[in-house]
Amino acid sequence: MTDNRNEAIDTFLNAWGWGAATRKPLAGDASFRRYERVSNDDGAQAVLMDAPPPKEDVRPFVIIARHLAGLGLSAPRILAVDEVEGFILLEDLGDLTYTRLLAENDIERALYELATDTLIHLHRVPNFDVIPDGVVNYGEERLLEEVGRLNEWFLPMVNAPALAADVQKSYVDLWKKILPAAWNTPSSLILFDYHVDNLLLLPDKVGIQACGLLDFQDAVCGPVTYDLMSLLEDARRDIDPALVSSMKARYLAAFPSITPEDFATSWAVMAAQRHIRVIGTFARLNVRDGKPHYLEHMPRLWRYLDACLTHPVLSPLKDWLTTHVPDGLRVVP
Repeated sequence: MTDNRNEAIDTFLNAWGWGAATRKPLAGDASFRRYERVSNDDGAQAVLMDAPPPKEDVRPFVIIARHLAGLGLSAPRILAVDEVEGFILLEDLGDLTYTRLLAENDIERALYELATDTLIHLHRVPNFDVIPDGVVNYGEERLLEEVGRLNEWFLPMVNAPALAADVQKSYVDLWKKILPAAWNTPSSLILFDYHVDNLLLLPDKVGIQACGLLDFQDAVCGPVTYDLMSLLEDARRDIDPALVSSMKARYLAAFPSITPEDFATSWAVMAAQRHIRVIGTFARLNVRDGKPHYLEHMPRLWRYLDACLTHPVLSPLKDWLTTHVPDGLRVVP
């Protein structure tokens, strides 16, 4: 971090009464954002988000955080914000992340039930109330760019031969035919990175408010299967298939109008899209940003992808990957 950035942080904290606070770095994520816990002598604590423009934009986070709070969910309160410099001072929701709790305690089912119930609550809100102004549809252009990262970043990373233009076009064309099946289920607000690193347990709260939410600035309007799939097919950890089936059943029981067949089809399409996006994104983080630790999750992502490719709707994609990204290319260097 540059001296100028540090000076800007000092100015921001001084303006909001936190100039004398001690600062302690917190774990970051795959973005350019940084986080620090700031603590005053009186015991007050908050979290500083440093999201440097133009690489980051704090406005979507502020909009979604306030919106989720208005829907009765536990997003951190916005204590102060500087949209120009890219700073937010957030309510400190504590350290009881799902990731930490799952490593230290045997409460896996309870945590996943809470996260599933949180999505049920969110998806019960009518779309005219649940989608805030400024949130866009998870549309074809973005979906195609994301799956394109496989060819742009992953294949070069593993030294695969460059794909001919007609082969790349066939990949795009098959996705254009597959993607509409994801909308066999209703749409709602999807938080996009709904997984254990971004969920916290808030033991002083009850019901769904005990589920703390982070990292939702990329929220879009899309199929309701997306966030639950992100939770249960997590790149970072293996989950008992019986627990996955139980959470799917729990969700479907809350929405009897969604048939299991439509749910399964939407899930398969969104799972394939997400896993390919993340494979490409992790390759980009390694090659472009010098963050190779994400590569340790690649084998799990390929296993997830192979599993969802058994759905008939994905047969064209399965055939394409078998031909152009065979098992020998799926080994992380």
